[in-house]
Amino acid sequence: MSDREAFLAGDRPEDVFMYFADDAVSGIDALADHGERVDDGVVLVVEGDSGRSAFQNATDMDPMAFAKQAMANDGTVDADATGGVCPDSDEEGPHDARFVFAFAEEQNEEVEGLYNDGDVIHAYVQCTCGTAYSEKWLAGEK
Repeated sequence: MSDREAFLAGDRPEDVFMYFADDAVSGIDALADHGERVDDGVVLVVEGDSGRSAFQNATDMDPMAFAKQAMANDGTVDADATGGVCPDSDEEGPHDARFVFAFAEEQNEEVEGLYNDGDVIHAYVQCTCGTAYSEKWLAGEK
């Protein structure tokens, strides 16, 4: 099982997930040396604090500020977390994921709803059109 598959299955809740499209950041080849090359970019699964720092270094964005911005727009994130459907995709222009930042939150049986049912993946996407959007789902069930 790859790091990405383990993360999406909920087996790596202490880590963060990052996807960067080839043209989204400089130094994509250096990132590929530390992650998994996918068709149009690179996926990294890294320990939480190191991962947040790596995301900020690559994008010049605080990951938690980015997450807060993206939470304002519900979208659909692909099951492999390397793309999605932008909520503004009915507008002209390309609507491809530039980057994705995701983390897992472990099951919490003391709350109602999704968190009571299992570990939850939170994914935040920056689209090429400029829109940031998010989706959350139960780990291993997308």
